[in-house]
Amino acid sequence: MFVRSFAVAICGLSFIFIADSQAQDNTNRIFFDTVVTGYVQPRKIGVEEMKYIGATYISAADSTIMQYATGVVQRDLDFYSEFDLVTIDSFYLRTYEIKELDMLGWARLGADYLVRLEAEFPGSKLRVRWRLFDTSPEQEISKGTLENDRFAWRTVAHQISNEIVRYLTGDQGPFLTQIAYVRKMGKAKEIFVADYDGANERQVTKTGSTNLSPTFSPDGSEIYFTSFLDGQPHLYKVSAEGGKPVKVAGFSGIVAAPAISPDGNQIACVLSKDGNSEIYIIDKQGNVVRRLTNHRSIDTSPTWSPDGKMMAFTSDRSGSPQVYIMDTYGNGVRRLTPEGDYNDSPIWSAKGNRVTFVSRTPRGRFDLASIDTSGEGYRILTDLGTNENPHFSPDGKQIIFSSTRLGTGDLFTADLSGRNQRRLTRTGDCSNPTWGPLRY
Repeated sequence: MFVRSFAVAICGLSFIFIADSQAQDNTNRIFFDTVVTGYVQPRKIGVEEMKYIGATYISAADSTIMQYATGVVQRDLDFYSEFDLVTIDSFYLRTYEIKELDMLGWARLGADYLVRLEAEFPGSKLRVRWRLFDTSPEQEISKGTLENDRFAWRTVAHQISNEIVRYLTGDQGPFLTQIAYVRKMGKAKEIFVADYDGANERQVTKTGSTNLSPTFSPDGSEIYFTSFLDGQPHLYKVSAEGGKPVKVAGFSGIVAAPAISPDGNQIACVLSKDGNSEIYIIDKQGNVVRRLTNHRSIDTSPTWSPDGKMMAFTSDRSGSPQVYIMDTYGNGVRRLTPEGDYNDSPIWSAKGNRVTFVSRTPRGRFDLASIDTSGEGYRILTDLGTNENPHFSPDGKQIIFSSTRLGTGDLFTADLSGRNQRRLTRTGDCSNPTWGPLRY
């Protein structure tokens, strides 16, 4: 069975939490990664259609841009787990013969906040003024103006959403982030990049080979991945904008499961150059910095703690695959998972206090589980379907994963409670997603 773990080192396979419809009544008892999610009532927010406030006539294309930009802001805020989008109730409008909702009308629909958008098209530009209102006292609480090329309307919309999230929560929104993933193209597997919501997909490798396990550099400018480009699984990197891949490390045997350190200066990976799969740290030029494990077992799937001082990994040194923790010099190795006969593919939480991993449950299937770094609080998180390749958003509030629930594999996101699930891709044969860093 540990062959599966070795495949994980190559392909980055894992599983993710999906809320079973039968578990909805138990959401107040669900634990997911860093927090006891409980049920936090999201704040209700409405977004009015963008209005043109310029002095000259605009084209039909400009009207379409305003419509599409409004839709992006609405979907962004609805995606964010702390908000719930309030949509206009057409029955309500007809019943009360309302042509346009005022602030009181939005409040009656349940909106705590309202976003109003106004647009102008100076020259070749799009200028949008956004205003955020608290509907209860009917008071403007924040506002701003953004300007960009009119064809960059998606960027303007995402920036507006980020500003609103920052004002209401104090956190940076994820709406300008990107995702990278693997997509099967005939017999090849290539690396693709898209916006966080699956839009603007573009192919960044065109090798005709098998490329796996993409991971962003901390600044998001490069993607490191394992490729069979020269016949063996070695480590490469490519610009996130696309281009010719550059080999980073090509030892004999495999170079797999790359994990970039939080400071971006080192890479943890699996090497078999000495005959066994062991965990090493190499620098960005592909030189070995140090070997972390030295055991006759198979050691794989390294993942850094957020502070860069610790590492979780998988090993079968106890007879079955289990998750272990050590420092980044290979000292203080201890088994983290006390339960289960198969635990694999750890990922460290954004807060650093828990590790999430794949666990074979008593039902005999692979589910996502989580445990405190002390070894306490082991919890099974999933109870539905076959879902793989989890990766946290850079703000730690969302998770991206691949799933075959609707046929061939596509990418989905969910918040930490498993709610608010969104399908990102519709092409099929997508896997190995990873989420890039926050962009300002």
